[in-house]
Amino acid sequence: MSAANDAARFLIIDDHPLFREALHSAVRMAYPDVDTVEARSIAEALTLLADPKPFDLALLDLSMPDVHGFDGLLQLRTHHPRLPVVVVSGHDEPKIISEALSYGAAGFIPKSVRKSDLADAIRSVMEGAIHVPEGYEGQAPDDESADRAEMIRRLSKLTPQQLRVLQMLRQGLLNKQIAFELQVGETTVKAHVSEILRKLNVYSRTQAVIEVSKLDNADLFREPSGF
Repeated sequence: MSAANDAARFLIIDDHPLFREALHSAVRMAYPDVDTVEARSIAEALTLLADPKPFDLALLDLSMPDVHGFDGLLQLRTHHPRLPVVVVSGHDEPKIISEALSYGAAGFIPKSVRKSDLADAIRSVMEGAIHVPEGYEGQAPDDESADRAEMIRRLSKLTPQQLRVLQMLRQGLLNKQIAFELQVGETTVKAHVSEILRKLNVYSRTQAVIEVSKLDNADLFREPSGF
């Protein structure tokens, strides 16, 4: 935990008020004295994580309004690599679980589980385990998953600023628009794009966007149904 005599401090990242309250309730079952803080978007979460007082754990819903697919998890892992992030999602397909773990999630908890099971899962992660749903056995490796794992490995080499530039490329922004958003010169943006292409081992910004988009599974991230 943050300090020997401090209560655990958790960040709950979910844009649904009812889900946030359900997570609060489950967290308190595991840690009655827990200090919980809420974020309704990834941007808000990153702002909160900039607080000097550290968090012990983040509970993240993948379906957030300001990100696409696994972007939110990737941002958290890039900016705060030592923070354990547990995905709590309404989508518990084996492919989604495998990809979340490959991005460095400390665990995956379906929103359909009972609160007592969620509390047990949080305890296990806090004790250093990687929690996965009961019955999950992972996926057999194939060419597609191997390619995906390789692209994830390459993405991990991007700096936070390069990751932001890549996300803006995916939004279709031009270099001058990216420069305006980041308040830097176009020359700096061009340098970032060149480094992104080099690290991802692609020859064009279009190819970079296409290759990274294969990781999203965006069709699976629709409105969750129930906790």
